[in-house]
Amino acid sequence: MSQEIDYGNLMHTAMRGLIRTVLQNVADHGLPGNHHFFITFDTRHPDAKLADWLRERYPDEMTVVMQHWFDNLDITADGFAVTLNFGDTPEPLYIPFDAIKTFVDPSVEFGLRFETAEDDDEDTSEEIEAAPEADEAQDEPKKKADAEVVSLDSFRK
Repeated sequence: MSQEIDYGNLMHTAMRGLIRTVLQNVADHGLPGNHHFFITFDTRHPDAKLADWLRERYPDEMTVVMQHWFDNLDITADGFAVTLNFGDTPEPLYIPFDAIKTFVDPSVEFGLRFETAEDDDEDTSEEIEAAPEADEAQDEPKKKADAEVVSLDSFRK
């Protein structure tokens, strides 16, 4: 038995469970109100499934938006499948929960960021941040039905 409690991994497990619960609720009842999600994930994860052209375009990480149009949202114990529209081309994706790097719902200024030692050279332990996000440009909501890949730099501290 280990001499220390691994709080970092316990928090990661709990926060991924929160994401699973939120997505299951959306699968069961749809997106409520103005809620929408920016989900950044590691495209190199061995269990991530996405079209070859998307993997070539985003070889390290990709951010998807679940807002106006998504289909076939299916939640499993280890991840979720969803079909998103990329330039009028529906593409199925499978995103493992442990491939998620950030989960943001800007409608309520909520965000989770999963960090590892690779992300921060100065800190060798894993940590998670769950905090309200900084104000972002939320002019007029977009009315198009395409998924978008966006940069989350504006959400990072």
